[in-house]
Amino acid sequence: MAQAHASDHHDPNVYYIPHGSRWPVIASVALFTTMIGFASWLNEVSWGRTVFFLGLAFLAVILFKWFADVIGESLKGMYNKQVDTSFRMGMVWFIFSEVMFFAAFFGALFYARQFAMPWLGGAGDGVMTNSLLWDGFSAAWPSNGPGQVGGTFETIPAWGLPLLNTLILLSSGVTVTIAHHALRAGRRTQLLIFLGLTVLLGALFLFFQAEEYIHAYQELNLTLGSGIYGSTFFMLTGFHGAHVTLGTIMLAIIWLRCLKGHFTRDDHFAFEAVAWYWHFVDVVWLGLFMFVYVL
Repeated sequence: MAQAHASDHHDPNVYYIPHGSRWPVIASVALFTTMIGFASWLNEVSWGRTVFFLGLAFLAVILFKWFADVIGESLKGMYNKQVDTSFRMGMVWFIFSEVMFFAAFFGALFYARQFAMPWLGGAGDGVMTNSLLWDGFSAAWPSNGPGQVGGTFETIPAWGLPLLNTLILLSSGVTVTIAHHALRAGRRTQLLIFLGLTVLLGALFLFFQAEEYIHAYQELNLTLGSGIYGSTFFMLTGFHGAHVTLGTIMLAIIWLRCLKGHFTRDDHFAFEAVAWYWHFVDVVWLGLFMFVYVL
């Protein structure tokens, strides 16, 4: 049936039925291997780190092959407007799932600050708990929790590297928008310059975040073990950094595809999808900057 439909794929009323693919199943195995390795590494199992990186490399190869198939089908003109619409809907729902992902973590931060901390400090129904278990506990944020978990620590000032990284990400949002307009206008040189700048700004953000983490661990004693503040800080900033890493890789791949002339003024959904993702990463960082660093 797929072959029959492939012959008239330009007809907007005919939906392209893709061939059977082995990549989803193999990618699931790679993801499972990666997470088993990561969980084992966190629990200090000797082989955990090795398995994690092997699974990550395996996943990277699978994704490369999988997306190569999709790109090849797109360049052959096998996708019509109906398929393009399904791609767009898929990307919208994917970004929505990412919004919910970060909403859960922001919710954990809100709950810890607005409910758990006052309760542990003796407010309301927590008077009995405070007097029996953590008498004298100060419900002040940032906190390393009852019993001074992980020892004392210092926080990272919002107006240093975090502010610089905010400016970098906001600038990258501007450059990717300029690149998109250049693509729609057919200005290939401007497209490559500003998209390349976006990739560099993403890499610069990651560099400064790594510097921030090194400073936090080595000089501020702010670690994953620093109570509720340390765990929420690294959970939010770490997952965001992972998303920036993924977005930077995707932008670099799109830059290479632009260099090869894969996109036209009217047919460039892959570019748009990555741009949407990058703007989402920017917005999440603004919320993170305010609620983690400033407030």
